[in-house]
Amino acid sequence: MPNSHSQIRIFSFTAIVLATAIFLTACGSGNDSDTEFDPESSLIATLDISSAAFEDGDSIPVEYTCDGNNTSPPLRWSDVPSGTRSIAILVDDPDAPTGIFRHWSVYNIPSGTRSLPTGQASTIKLKDSTRQAINTFDNIGYSGPCPPEGQEHEYVFFIYALSEPLDLDDDVTALDVSAALRGKVLGTGSFSGMYVRR
Repeated sequence: MPNSHSQIRIFSFTAIVLATAIFLTACGSGNDSDTEFDPESSLIATLDISSAAFEDGDSIPVEYTCDGNNTSPPLRWSDVPSGTRSIAILVDDPDAPTGIFRHWSVYNIPSGTRSLPTGQASTIKLKDSTRQAINTFDNIGYSGPCPPEGQEHEYVFFIYALSEPLDLDDDVTALDVSAALRGKVLGTGSFSGMYVRR
């Protein structure tokens, strides 16, 4: 039986699919208002994303948390759908007592990229066009799991294939990135890891 976090992830994906389908139906391609709506071409693809450092649902190694080196884990993902022009990855803690807590927003990853190595720099600009936003800790880039003592939290890694790069200023926050995704999602996927401080 799916746990509550799995149900939340399924609900989130369903909401994204419905919102994007409505947007595409209402707005079409934006290039030709006479083009007939094609539901098949408007379906959101499913992407596979994972890490060589831990399996989906397993414990996140301490080196990727605030108790260790606080470095970003290595990530890899499947091919993206045709028409993808950029990729975004968001890492959330849905168990945070104040609501969803964003640990990482990395965006404008080139569409041909299929992995990110460990230890991304804490800078706004990374390799090529890749950018990072300010996370909920008020830090640039990745800040690892750091739940209250004795509490096990789930950390969800979301990937989005986007129809265009995100046109954002350098001092953007996690909320700015989330808002900029709307209407641009061609494919999405997720996996998660768990962490408890001891």
